[in-house]
Amino acid sequence: MNRAQIDSFLEFLVAERCAPENTIKAYANDLSNFFAWFEETGNRHNAVDSSILTRYTSYCRHKKLKPSSISRRISALRQFYRFLLEENVIDTDPTRDMSTPKRATYLPEVLNSDEVERLLAAPDESTPLGLRDKAMLELLYATGLRVTELIGLGLHNLNLHIGYLITKGKGDKERLVPIGESARAWVNTYVHEVRPSLVAKPTDVLFCSNRGSAMTRQNFWYIIKRYAKTAGIFKSISPHTLRHSFATHLLSGGADLRSLQMMLGHADISTTQIYTHVTAERLKEVHQKYHPRG
Repeated sequence: MNRAQIDSFLEFLVAERCAPENTIKAYANDLSNFFAWFEETGNRHNAVDSSILTRYTSYCRHKKLKPSSISRRISALRQFYRFLLEENVIDTDPTRDMSTPKRATYLPEVLNSDEVERLLAAPDESTPLGLRDKAMLELLYATGLRVTELIGLGLHNLNLHIGYLITKGKGDKERLVPIGESARAWVNTYVHEVRPSLVAKPTDVLFCSNRGSAMTRQNFWYIIKRYAKTAGIFKSISPHTLRHSFATHLLSGGADLRSLQMMLGHADISTTQIYTHVTAERLKEVHQKYHPRG
């Protein structure tokens, strides 16, 4: 295993598989981590075999990586060695007998309705940036977009008259998402009253920074953390928290899983089913809190 082989694999993913940029970056990072460990442990001149991979998996567990992170690293190694095998660089696949760690059940952090209302009310709507932030938070909660989808929206993605937007999710798959009345009103106000003063030069970007350019994920992460503090919300919160809250509240209100899957842009409905566990846990908490024999 060497850096040139990793580079060839990544080029293959781009040219032959048309893999998205996030996938390329994730594979590059995972393989670089393995390569660094491989060299540091004195294996530089040895061929990678199943015993080395077993030691690497143990090392990852010792570093207390999440099972999901270890599974992703193993997946990257499997794809890499499958590529080397097909290219006749190696004769046998050392990852063939590797076991994948069982993923722990992950229940996302969500806000209750009162916390959502406080968060949405936190921006100062009398200022241009406050009104922009209000529009972003309203739209995020109304649609359940991922933060990358939110900051990647252009004016051409919106149809505020009818009340929907079109976004590109993972795998560059487009989906249509409805927008509620409140979010439509705030976004419309932002577009007509605030955005023109923020745009430095002609651009289709919907939500601009104070410099007139597209906002970054980090920028919005800081924004939402600041408003959570203002709203007195002390949960660990991120832009994804509003996505989780959107899904949980819809499901609690009676939405069906298939519709929710389409709105969230999940390729597999099993990913959407995590929210049934969230609502079940919430019902259990309510029962224990209010039932006389809870």
